[in-house]
Amino acid sequence: MTDRWANFGLDLHLELDPARKGRSLEDALRSAIHDGRLAQGTRLPASRVLASDLGMARNSVADAYGQLTAEGWLEARTGSGTWVSARMDTQSGTGTGRVDRPRSAATATTVVQRASRPRALALDLRGGIPDASMFPRAGWAAAARRAVNGAAPADLGYPAAQGAGRLRDTLAEYLTRARGVFAAPEHVLITHGFGELLSLTCRVLCASGARRIAVEEYGHELHRSIMSAAGMEVIPIRVDAEGAIVAELESVGADAVLLTAAHQFPIGVPLSAARRAEVTRWAERTGGLIIEDDYDGEFRYDRRSIGALQALAPQQVLYVGTASKSLAPAVGLAWSVVPDRLISPLLEERRGLGAAADTLTQLTLAEFMQNHHYDRHVRQLRAHYRLRREELEATFAALVPHAKLSGLSAGLHCLVELPASVAEARVTTEAVARGLAFEGLTDFLPAGRVPSRAPAMVVGYGAPPEHRYAQAIAAAAEAIAAAMVAPAR
Repeated sequence: MTDRWANFGLDLHLELDPARKGRSLEDALRSAIHDGRLAQGTRLPASRVLASDLGMARNSVADAYGQLTAEGWLEARTGSGTWVSARMDTQSGTGTGRVDRPRSAATATTVVQRASRPRALALDLRGGIPDASMFPRAGWAAAARRAVNGAAPADLGYPAAQGAGRLRDTLAEYLTRARGVFAAPEHVLITHGFGELLSLTCRVLCASGARRIAVEEYGHELHRSIMSAAGMEVIPIRVDAEGAIVAELESVGADAVLLTAAHQFPIGVPLSAARRAEVTRWAERTGGLIIEDDYDGEFRYDRRSIGALQALAPQQVLYVGTASKSLAPAVGLAWSVVPDRLISPLLEERRGLGAAADTLTQLTLAEFMQNHHYDRHVRQLRAHYRLRREELEATFAALVPHAKLSGLSAGLHCLVELPASVAEARVTTEAVARGLAFEGLTDFLPAGRVPSRAPAMVVGYGAPPEHRYAQAIAAAAEAIAAAMVAPAR
């Protein structure tokens, strides 16, 4: 039966045996906590409320709470009710000493399905995920108020397909100054995110007769899927210490190429100066398009950031940046600087799909970027992630000195290279046992492609909130150490 604990904003699905409600309630709650369907730090309803909802005696609910508290599944807090234990290891049913930030059941809404699902992992070191706790809430809220108060009536109408003029002006100035991009407002296009821009571009390429787009062999599966869905044949090219091996573009017959030139994802190397020149010569000679994903170009910690590839050939490179890493994925905006020949086709394609980013968010970003609020925030993030990278290096040097960290001191991730005898899958298994989401390098290969590099783990040091970061990187080091000594399987 499904019961609504309205006083607590919590929905929960419980299967009770009408013949033994008390014992089956105890079993159902224990199972829900064990499976992660009732999260650590969740406040349970008062016994009186739950008894009323379930149609059973209050003493039966109190007895179930008492038994689970004695076993360590629940905590009874004087004057504050009954909570799912923040120290429970849900795999073994024993205390671990872990402390999660308590959730207020008065504000949480948790709908739990009966169907089985993977256990949510408390720690996360997946690559490419920013620290959402660093989002500048106060500054963004103030910018939003100013943007709304200053919006003209025309700003509140249907959004322009190319994006709000004020944001395009602001981005053109910022990208020219901070990333070395040759940008003018009339060449800037604002989209919902990188995925929308990639899909639009591939559709336009297909309509012009292009059929094949090359990608770095290690990269996002989602991006490969978007390009395929838009009608392009996706051709992986190899990556080495100088970045993508762009000499392969000729042999694979590519019409376009997607590159992470400043900081290859996930290997972490920049495209060398020689290959930057080589790929722009290829584009000029063949008429091919370079899509430059500058996803974290602002985050270089050991020296000045590498400038955008677009500056070498503005009419051959479609430059793309997003707010996902510098602000948060929830902002939902990407920006591109588009070659002359693609502006009209992209806008026509976008109008045909009825797509446009909402104007108020665009105006808020423009307001936030003006007077250099965005610059100051990026500098704060740069210092934050630099310290995280240094802490990661120190932790691994102490706990797994035989594992080598590689990749630029930049961005939100690096590689931990493993001995050839250690399988990435084994490290992932050890990590999951420690409550950690942790991906191997081969997870970023297209299905069926043979790895061209030695085993490694991708460490995304942006994802954990500050109070969980040390625990997350220690768990990663322990998982690697355990995999190194584990017998071969």
